[in-house]
Amino acid sequence: MKNLFFLVLLFFSISTFGAKKYRLVEIETNVGTFKVKLYTNTPKHSEQFLALAKKEHYNGVLFHRIIENFMIQGGASDSKGALAGKMLGDSDLGYTIESEFLPENCHIKGALAAARQGDGVNPEKRSSAEQFYIVQGETYTDTQLDQIEKQKLAVAKNKLGEQLYKSYKQEHMNYVQRGQKVKIDSLVNLINQKIEEKFTSSNPYKFTPEVRELYKSVGGTPFLDGDYTVFGEIVEGMDILEKIAKVQTDKNDRPLEDIIILSTKLKRK
Repeated sequence: MKNLFFLVLLFFSISTFGAKKYRLVEIETNVGTFKVKLYTNTPKHSEQFLALAKKEHYNGVLFHRIIENFMIQGGASDSKGALAGKMLGDSDLGYTIESEFLPENCHIKGALAAARQGDGVNPEKRSSAEQFYIVQGETYTDTQLDQIEKQKLAVAKNKLGEQLYKSYKQEHMNYVQRGQKVKIDSLVNLINQKIEEKFTSSNPYKFTPEVRELYKSVGGTPFLDGDYTVFGEIVEGMDILEKIAKVQTDKNDRPLEDIIILSTKLKRK
């Protein structure tokens, strides 16, 4: 029994070590190589990326969508061997990944994040199982960051208002049909009061002082925070990101000359 217990512990230790052994992935492209660190606080996304890298899923795919001062996007399996000029990025693996939004994982320059379909067809903001993007972005002023905070809060209030209205929709329609303006106004005030109570303490979309300074000095895409899962960052080869971001593209943001991922190699350090 003691030997069995020892073997179980040994197996657990090896399994745990193996799971955490590789947290760096070297991505070699035809224009240069960079290295990304995967976050441990986003296990669903990090393990998915690691699994695909181990299977060499990304070898041969393109960075098919590039917008300078914004981001470079790749990983779509339909981009492998694609004809010149073809629109890309519609492929998927038949499943999506549950979002992992964390306030400390921000869209600072060099951030690795998961692409996804828009809110209209994907209200849960679930991530693509294969497509990712790397942030280039730009720097922001305090005034611009203040405006982003306000806009995000306004969007959140509108969404909450829409959700609350569903509970009062029939009541509201009855008041409208009867022309009961006082009751209509009272109902609207009730919904607005509930919205304000939800956000009365503080703006949950407010940037911390540390993150604000990074967006001002290093840059990024702060307006994407809380909407797309960030699960890693570039730790070596930021110059390659800059190089890729500057390539010429067509009207669909696809590079005129293919930017190919040649290999993804797991690294220990």
